[in-house]
Amino acid sequence: MTRHILRDDDLTPAEQAEVLDLAVTLKSRPFSRRPLDGPRSVAVLFDKTSTRTRMSFDAGITELGGHAIVVESSSTQIGKGETIEDTARVLSRYVEMVVWRTYGQDRVEAFARNATVPLINALTDDFHPCQVLADLLTIREHKGDTAGLTLTYLGDGANNMANSLMLGGVTAGMHVRIAGPRGYLPAEPVVDAARGRAAETGGSVTVGTDPRAAAEGADVLVTDTWVSMGQEEQAAGRLADLRPYQLDDAIVALSAPDSIVLHCLPAYRGNEITADVLDGPRAVVWDEAENRLHAQKALMVWLLDHQ
Repeated sequence: MTRHILRDDDLTPAEQAEVLDLAVTLKSRPFSRRPLDGPRSVAVLFDKTSTRTRMSFDAGITELGGHAIVVESSSTQIGKGETIEDTARVLSRYVEMVVWRTYGQDRVEAFARNATVPLINALTDDFHPCQVLADLLTIREHKGDTAGLTLTYLGDGANNMANSLMLGGVTAGMHVRIAGPRGYLPAEPVVDAARGRAAETGGSVTVGTDPRAAAEGADVLVTDTWVSMGQEEQAAGRLADLRPYQLDDAIVALSAPDSIVLHCLPAYRGNEITADVLDGPRAVVWDEAENRLHAQKALMVWLLDHQ
């Protein structure tokens, strides 16, 4: 059966640990695994623009010995003149793997049902599992482990990062706190799924509206842009609603003395995070950005090993 990674709980806790261990190895020895040597090709499809996703996958596929076929949706028929299902069947005849950054989660699910090669969700409106693998790798590097740590996410708790941090964080045994205003909290099915996974690992999920309570004693603080792609027309309202959840020095002061700060970038200083925090000593965002490369390489190697 073909394995796909469409959301964070597609990896069991043991499998997630295997991927992160492999990422550590590939970070120290970048060319120790070359499963795409040939070169074999990977299709990297973008319905949404990207900097880190595009560069890290392209570079990672090259380091694994392969060739990245990077395609913008404006130059393809995906979901327009040709169905997603038919595209999945065709691409499966050409490449070893598909990476797709798109809109609805239903799109990657439809593709996966019809693909005979692995599909990696490189971001949808609902989940961002590649980013969270990089986050967990970064937390391991700076905190030694993930199990038992408290991770607090402030801001839009209904977006893809909040969803993936809940699922991926509890899979790693973390206590995940989500704080955002009413109307910006995660959907119950995702919270229920995260709590189910937490019951296996000893982690937990807390959802609330008080940013100070969520930050109290946290080991890891995380935020994300308040206006994601496709939300530009709602910008004024979102900025006003989310302002009390800004990650600033006062919030950081409530966290553990050795807490670290993550941001998946792009960051907007003065909105979701202040310049003092983003450029300050707690921030590990540049390590986090680099780790997209190592985590995604590990995920590709792991998937090819498990077909």
